[in-house]
Amino acid sequence: MSPRQLMGTAASLTLLLFAAPAAYAAPASPGLADPYERVTVASTGRVLEDGTVTLSGTYRCTGSRGPVFVSASLGQGESAVRKGVGGTKAICDGAVRTWTNTERTEPGRFEPGSAHVEATVMELRSTGGLPQPYFHAAHQQDVMLNG
Repeated sequence: MSPRQLMGTAASLTLLLFAAPAAYAAPASPGLADPYERVTVASTGRVLEDGTVTLSGTYRCTGSRGPVFVSASLGQGESAVRKGVGGTKAICDGAVRTWTNTERTEPGRFEPGSAHVEATVMELRSTGGLPQPYFHAAHQQDVMLNG
């Protein structure tokens, strides 16, 4: 599977995470992350006139057994529609690390101003040959997009 396909799968599985928040609400449940793990979102992002969006933050995760990605989605205005913004391969060694995701969107889709970001650290673990999502951390935050 190509890196682009893996990121697409990661982004799709992230959408499942936010569609079913009860799936990760109780940290003590099997298959869920340690409270030590986290992801943050910088309070500012960037949007260029050509539609390129850049978001960033930090993450910390441990104990991965499969590929791990930091994915982000961005929404702006009253619309509930969100757009996936890139995907960064994560290293789960317990260190605090930075992530930066960049995605080219349609020009004018996002403008400088207030926006909402959802970031997730998600691992694809193989269970019986099928990749299953394992969520290390998730965070939602309002940000300011600068031009």
